[in-house]
Amino acid sequence: MFNLKPEVVAQLERVLSSVEMLLPRSVKPVDWATCYAANWRRHSFSGYLESVKLTDTTMLSELLGVEEQKEVMVNNTRQFLAGLPANNALLWGARGAGKSSLVKGLLNEYGKKGLRVIQIEKEDLIYLSEIFNAVEEQPYRFILLCDDLTFEVGELSYKMLKSALDGSVYSPPENVLIYVTSNRRHLLPEYESDHLGGKFVKGELQQSEAMEEKVSLSDRFGLWVAFYAFSQDRYLDAVRLSVAREARERKVDVPLTRELEQEAVQWSHDKSKRCGRTAYQFAKNYVGRYLLQRS
Repeated sequence: MFNLKPEVVAQLERVLSSVEMLLPRSVKPVDWATCYAANWRRHSFSGYLESVKLTDTTMLSELLGVEEQKEVMVNNTRQFLAGLPANNALLWGARGAGKSSLVKGLLNEYGKKGLRVIQIEKEDLIYLSEIFNAVEEQPYRFILLCDDLTFEVGELSYKMLKSALDGSVYSPPENVLIYVTSNRRHLLPEYESDHLGGKFVKGELQQSEAMEEKVSLSDRFGLWVAFYAFSQDRYLDAVRLSVAREARERKVDVPLTRELEQEAVQWSHDKSKRCGRTAYQFAKNYVGRYLLQRS
């Protein structure tokens, strides 16, 4: 046995502690048979998949005002689950209009049929190849979801996603599709100066080089699915559905009165937005106040 001096032992302990902090934490492999969703967690120079317990019970039938978008995404996802050709998808448009909820609804609808979701943050897109390697041998179909995605010019993660969508060495395996949600159609900020520099070729105006670069990423998604703000009638339909859902979860009856609709309209004016998220937030407020008054 070596007889080490106390100060040497203390130094070795500090070194081992520092090394331990750099290593990925010890986690159990995701059991995809029982787990429908996971997050990619970055740690030091790599990362790991962490199981997520589903708490959002949104079903496709509960999503109002997005019937056309729902049909497109359902068909694409069903093709994917059947092993048929399917496209990566960019869901873009008004905030709170149901982009993320639609993906959650797909998972709740088709999780029992083998659909799984992995959520990844923009900064972690540089680990795409590691995620693909972790799931390519699994007998499930994975949607890699990057929610609320926007880029600034020159970001490394932008180039990695572009390469993956372009079918390069970073391209996803056959059992992975990429779904992205964003408020920006081209995922990058657009400036008035971007439209300068266009030129006419054979009588047709071609985009400037700046705009060509900005659309080059979004063009690589096979599907563009646009979401818009609700009309007032659709918004009120969403309010009624949200209130009924909140009431049902708490096993109470909440009357859908004219006063409720008037409050909902005023709520949307205060929020300056008519969308599913606004309807959901109003429903929580209204049902909560109703139950408090009853108690």
